[in-house]
Amino acid sequence: MRFSKSTLSTHRSALLAARASGMRRAPTASEAALFELVRGRRLGVPFRRQVVLAGRYIADLFAPTIGLVVEIDGGYHAQKRRADARRDRVLERAGLHVLRLDAHVVLRQPERVLALLRAEVARLART
Repeated sequence: MRFSKSTLSTHRSALLAARASGMRRAPTASEAALFELVRGRRLGVPFRRQVVLAGRYIADLFAPTIGLVVEIDGGYHAQKRRADARRDRVLERAGLHVLRLDAHVVLRQPERVLALLRAEVARLART
């Protein structure tokens, strides 16, 4: 059986959307903690959790009004640095700004993370 490129693309989009939905229902501790810091426009812009971007990536958090992608790097990401760098380049070419945060810092130093996010939101809101 042969599939057209559009059929495969539609299938892939549906799989990514389903995976993102599942990730929203079962966030990691660091994802839940970070979203609690930014939910409800606490930084002046809305953030969405587990959003499909560029048709092939799921971002941990995304602020669409300023194009900010926030990624939380836990143990899994230590093994995937090259793939993460490639992903960041794709997203940046699409006009997005990627901010990576260490999961341990998110959990242990939320005030530091909040200060970083406030600064980045303010910087992007000015441009």
